[in-house]
Amino acid sequence: MRACCDDIKGNMVKILNINEANFQEEFDALLARGAMDIDGVTSIVKNLLDEIKEEGNTALKGHIAKFDRWEPHGDEDLMVSTEAMEEAYHNIDATLREALHLAYDRIEAYHQKLMPKSWLDFEKSGTILGQKVTAVDRAGLYIPGGKAAYPSSLLMNAIPAIVAGVEEIVVCTPAPDNELNVLLLAACHLCKVTKVFKVGGASAIGAMAYGTQSIPKVDVITGPGNIFVATAKKLVYGEVNIDMIAGPSEIGILADSTAREDFLAIDLLSQAEHDEMASSILITTDASLAPKVRAKIEEFLGTLSREEIARTSIEERGAIIITETMDQAIDLMNQIAPEHLEVVTSNPMDLLSKIKHAGAIFLGAYTPEPIGDYIAGPNHTLPTGGTAKFYSPLSVDHFLKKSSIISMSEQGLHEIGESCALIANTEGLTAHEASVRIRLEK
Repeated sequence: MRACCDDIKGNMVKILNINEANFQEEFDALLARGAMDIDGVTSIVKNLLDEIKEEGNTALKGHIAKFDRWEPHGDEDLMVSTEAMEEAYHNIDATLREALHLAYDRIEAYHQKLMPKSWLDFEKSGTILGQKVTAVDRAGLYIPGGKAAYPSSLLMNAIPAIVAGVEEIVVCTPAPDNELNVLLLAACHLCKVTKVFKVGGASAIGAMAYGTQSIPKVDVITGPGNIFVATAKKLVYGEVNIDMIAGPSEIGILADSTAREDFLAIDLLSQAEHDEMASSILITTDASLAPKVRAKIEEFLGTLSREEIARTSIEERGAIIITETMDQAIDLMNQIAPEHLEVVTSNPMDLLSKIKHAGAIFLGAYTPEPIGDYIAGPNHTLPTGGTAKFYSPLSVDHFLKKSSIISMSEQGLHEIGESCALIANTEGLTAHEASVRIRLEK
């Protein structure tokens, strides 16, 4: 059975069929969904970073006045007091506070299971090889605060750093009109973060990468942001480490005839409401499901607090794709490599081995993507725009570094030293060769 893109008139989410003549062209456009015009903003961002590097707090305060509509008078105005964070924590509703604690406990427990261990291996010759795992000294977390504030992002970035053993955590978040989200401040208090700065955008990335009179230089910067933040992270990489270059949020859903159209529709919209550039893609083997989901999307749109944003996203960057087989559907989804992937089929676990590329995989009808955003435990900072083919979710690993350990015994060196010297000689590095051979002499 084939479904045509025009079976419902109007400016709505498009329906594509794998058998249509123009399918590949339409699908290629979906694959390009994560393209960001980083080149187009690079010069702007570089100028901002250069100003921060050269002028420190002076440039920082000028950028805040320009972009966030308030003027810090002294350096102390940049920092949020620990008292303000503690007050926010105690003033939020008790039920909400309990929810934050539940999320904290689950995120912490999950990330503790991810911690790698240092190890030593003792060879018979007396040689010791191993690996030492240590945390970075200072981590910088960027928490968005433009169109919406995300306290959950604070938990998802701070808790892995805490579990990893980072000594000092620095948080930067924009404060438009000098106002901060109370729940974000409460989350900072819960995570025992004491250095929180009201700085956003590329300026915040520069401040954490280079350091200013108020904001200390960090070793790694994590956290999502807009194209200016993403570009800044790309430009400072090497000065500091970063987690990834993240783009707009996205969801992919694999569904068969057992899936409920209302579940699918609202889950697609759960990403569309993030940003006009977010993408929501459903791939199903049930042609009759497509128009039902599209109708439900229209029905739900009118109930959303961010209807305009969600409508723009779902109409311009959303799609429902119909395939003949689930293997076709999985192949297409692996090409998409979505940030979030829901598998809503009769036996989702059976498909898991065939899924190669996804930031996070949600199995079953009762595992909606938002459960992963907030409280399931795995991290919600995920690779976007197809980068799940080579990036992994944020984890303790981003706040750790590994050192190799080598201790050769005399016997051990005699067993392998001649081969080492030969390779060094072949490369023309005679001091390398001599360094080994001098120890092989009797």
